[in-house]
Amino acid sequence: QVQLVESGGGLVQAGDSLRLSCAADGRTFSSYTMGWFRQAPGKEREFVAAISWGGGSTNYADSVKGRFTISRDNAKNTMYLQMNSLKPEDTAVYYCATGGRYRWPPSVYDHWGQGTQVTVSS
Repeated sequence: QVQLVESGGGLVQAGDSLRLSCAADGRTFSSYTMGWFRQAPGKEREFVAAISWGGGSTNYADSVKGRFTISRDNAKNTMYLQMNSLKPEDTAVYYCATGGRYRWPPSVYDHWGQGTQVTVSS
């Protein structure tokens, strides 16, 4: 069982930046494709970004392309989401998840963190 813990959320103004972290336990983090998702109040959970096991491949939702950067440090068992030029529409709870081992494109997302709140004011 992989356990994931998100951190780094907060309250910021439009145009500001935040970096989210997703810390994983276990010895197999480097084998997992990983992804970030978000869920705004009253809305469905939506895909944000994904990264392959070694970090060589990435994919982004159109809504965040050019503003967000997904990365990972396998030596630290941690994945990151650098969020720049934040907009009020980015306000949501952000979740990290595993997307299968050695899978690209990502497979089923079956391990999830508890989420971290990001609030962007105008």
